[in-house]
Amino acid sequence: MPDIKTDTLKIGGMSCVACSNRIEKGISKLQGVEKAVVNFAAEKATITYDNSKIKLKDIQDKVESLGFQIIKDKVDYKISGMSCVACANRIERGLKKAPGIYDVSVNFAAEKATIEFNSSDITQSKIQEMVSKMGFEAHNLEDEADTDRETKARKNEISSQRFRLILSSVLSFPMLLAMVLHFFKAAENISHILMNPYLQLILATPVQFIAGWQFYKGAFIALKNGSSNMDVLVALGTSAAYFYSIYNVLTGSPDLYFETSAILITLIILGKLLEATAKGRTSEAIKALMGLKAKTARVVRDGKEIDIPTEQVILGDIIVVRPGEKIPVDGIIVEGTSTVDESMLTGESLPVDKKLNDEVVGATINKLGTFKFRATKVGKDTALAQIVRIVEEAQGSKAPIQRFADIVSGYFVPTVVAIAVLTFAAWYFMFDPGNFSRALVNFTAVLVIACPCALGLATPTSIMVGTGKGAEHGILIKGAEHLENAHRLTAIVLDKTGTITKGEPDLTDIISLDNTPDIELLKLAVQAEKNSEHPLAQAIVKYGEAQGIAISDPDAFKAIPGHGVEVVINNRKIYMGTRKLMRDHSIEISGIIAKIEAMEEQGKTVMLMAIDNQIAGLFAVADTVKENSAAAVKELKELGLEVWMITGDNERTARAIAGQVGITNIMAEVLPENKAEKVIALKKENKVVAMVGDGINDAPALATADVGFAIGTGTDVAIEAADITLMRGDLRGIVAAIKLSKATMRNIKQNLFWALIFNSLGIPIAAAGYLSPVLAGGAMAFSSVSVVTNALRLKNFKP
Repeated sequence: MPDIKTDTLKIGGMSCVACSNRIEKGISKLQGVEKAVVNFAAEKATITYDNSKIKLKDIQDKVESLGFQIIKDKVDYKISGMSCVACANRIERGLKKAPGIYDVSVNFAAEKATIEFNSSDITQSKIQEMVSKMGFEAHNLEDEADTDRETKARKNEISSQRFRLILSSVLSFPMLLAMVLHFFKAAENISHILMNPYLQLILATPVQFIAGWQFYKGAFIALKNGSSNMDVLVALGTSAAYFYSIYNVLTGSPDLYFETSAILITLIILGKLLEATAKGRTSEAIKALMGLKAKTARVVRDGKEIDIPTEQVILGDIIVVRPGEKIPVDGIIVEGTSTVDESMLTGESLPVDKKLNDEVVGATINKLGTFKFRATKVGKDTALAQIVRIVEEAQGSKAPIQRFADIVSGYFVPTVVAIAVLTFAAWYFMFDPGNFSRALVNFTAVLVIACPCALGLATPTSIMVGTGKGAEHGILIKGAEHLENAHRLTAIVLDKTGTITKGEPDLTDIISLDNTPDIELLKLAVQAEKNSEHPLAQAIVKYGEAQGIAISDPDAFKAIPGHGVEVVINNRKIYMGTRKLMRDHSIEISGIIAKIEAMEEQGKTVMLMAIDNQIAGLFAVADTVKENSAAAVKELKELGLEVWMITGDNERTARAIAGQVGITNIMAEVLPENKAEKVIALKKENKVVAMVGDGINDAPALATADVGFAIGTGTDVAIEAADITLMRGDLRGIVAAIKLSKATMRNIKQNLFWALIFNSLGIPIAAAGYLSPVLAGGAMAFSSVSVVTNALRLKNFKP
């Protein structure tokens, strides 16, 4: 049957009406699209399509493949009232049917929903209303005035479950005691009193309808919305035992199962309490990050220092930080020096020296000196706020492996109910004809043992702990799919400059060729290069400044792009630059070629100096390798990865640097715009490729790779394009991220295995009559708690 839908897309990147025509034609050609109208002025596309033949996501992909952007609004909600993964699936399915909603991801363990939508078609209040009609509550996390609301909600849930547990335990205990004392002749009188049908009815009723009311409420909402969940199973099983017992009380039959329903409810509530407590621990990373924030800031206003809440700091404020204090927001030092402990954000244990014009990051700790800095990022723009946002989004996202659990759980509850009914019929009509009690007990056991909670918790709990653990060690993972993909990598491409190397060239050699003292050559070189913006020139100037050389302007200066500079100093003409520059001015250099090539073999870039048309000296500059790069490459190889280095340098220099860190696969002389093509070429060889970079020119390659790693010391563009950001510039963070991915995926597979084995074995055992409902309830509660507890083992992960 056709499923005709009409949706509106907001499209960015159209420069003229020809663009809208191109999009219109492109969409119209898709099978299943009945009509497409693109309005250039309004930047909108209205599409009518058959949802049974094509999905909105396919249409969005087509628009993006044409070179345009889908403009999406995004909102995160805290969802309360979910009892199992079936509830999360129901919310997803319900919201996805609404016009204007692009995508929905509901995380049962995190109790959050991330929704991408078109605000022109649907409002946030409408989305919340839809969630409410399904029987749940949605609170906009961005609008929360109280950042502790989630913690309070968790505490309220735990408190409510604790009250229900105490109530049901107190009332269930006499019935449990009656069962135990029934086997001891000396306690027959007490047992007889406790087994009084009317006393058991009085004890069981509050358990059934006060402590157990949550299950009836959840079951009613689920069934009303045409679906089923854990609450349906529990309500069915316990109600069967409870109402059959009432029937037997009224007819005088001795077969009573009040204790079965009451103890079942008690055990299930115990499981929910333990589960809620354990789930709270999976989000400890967020709480820890939020706790890093400084509460107050000492700002200079009207010439006076005053203490204000950090939230009241505005851009441009001058802030005073004394030894031992937390830095409240991000900024740039304008006065003073110090050392700063940045370990809470980067995982780097050694304090970092800070001086004038250096950046400082909010939530780090000032160790020694007093300094003043100007606030450049406040509120949601600070590094800490961005880290919290990334971790929250990652913890609320879904890994591809979770789709399996979602598919299974979608059919699980109806299948279990069918199996339970068949079990009842088989026992009542075949295995023990006419024995209603036996059939009912087995029916109830099947319903209770088959709760899908463990299956629903298997993936998200591990993802939450894994991403939180990554943040703790300075590894920011933007989504669960990236954490999963990292463990499948087979090849990794490392950009040279700023990734393998420090990205800051240093002067390494000064060689005089005409007996001029090195210090005199250095003075001339510093003066010649003073006005040059080239990084190699700046390396010489920086070295000269460190040697205390006074720098004055040359008498004349001319930059020769790509080759060097031509200057006049004290009536002497000086050329400083490449071999080609010397040849172009007929300066003889043939006698020193071997010396130049020897330094280039060491990965150094050589600049030549000529004074009055005679070669006078050589200056070698090298971008030195980071201390830990060689160790990181070795570990990457030990993980089974094929390691490549990509650079714009010539082959000789590239091989020299690669040789220092143990890389044999080299892509040299690659222009920035061609880096992405090299990554695509590796992917075409059926390799799962990671790209590691830190510059703007790395962004396309980072986005193209299966997993993009950005060095956190690099540019914002690279970090934005990457899937995983390393807060430190240490390449060993990549090794840690991959190992964390492997540990997390191993943990998820363990959870899924035991959850599936539990249900696969538990259901037939219960159906065969070898499992009482009480034992089934205890086992069901244990399964959910064990899955969360296993996920928490990831907290012990160490890079």
